[in-house]
Amino acid sequence: MEGAAVVPAQRSPSAPQYNLSSATLAFDQHFTTTAKGILLLAEIVCGLLVWILVGGTDYFRVSALCWVMFVTVLCWFLTICLFIIYLTGVHNRIPQVPWTTVALCFNSSATVLYLVTASVEAFFVSQAIRGRHNYNSWAASTFFAFLSTLCYAGSSCLSYWAWRAAEEKH
Repeated sequence: MEGAAVVPAQRSPSAPQYNLSSATLAFDQHFTTTAKGILLLAEIVCGLLVWILVGGTDYFRVSALCWVMFVTVLCWFLTICLFIIYLTGVHNRIPQVPWTTVALCFNSSATVLYLVTASVEAFFVSQAIRGRHNYNSWAASTFFAFLSTLCYAGSSCLSYWAWRAAEEKH
């Protein structure tokens, strides 16, 4: 063993180099002033209003309104996640994820789901008794569900344009 030489380990050039000082998340202050940021904020607020208004009633007696709650809470939660991803710049730090495709798929799906949800809710508003708490809450919730649908449709258009621009680069 006396003649054994110690050979220093060499790193392969393909191994990723991580700088711990750059691993912190950045806050993009101007994101909320962009069209994408404004639409995401509108989706969060309108979605919150939809599920609070429905959740404040005895919606569980109508199975279709349970679907409304499921869609609105799911989309609201995923929209908050997407908002945080864009706000903190995670989408720039993880370039392996095709963020334009993810946003396009999510926004398009949310648009369709919200359109169905708003239509179902509009049908059940017509079944409720006017002037009662359920009627007023479901009517207001239906309005915000259609407004959310428009916001998600706008986000879908923006996502499509971003996706198309990204695809043309490749």
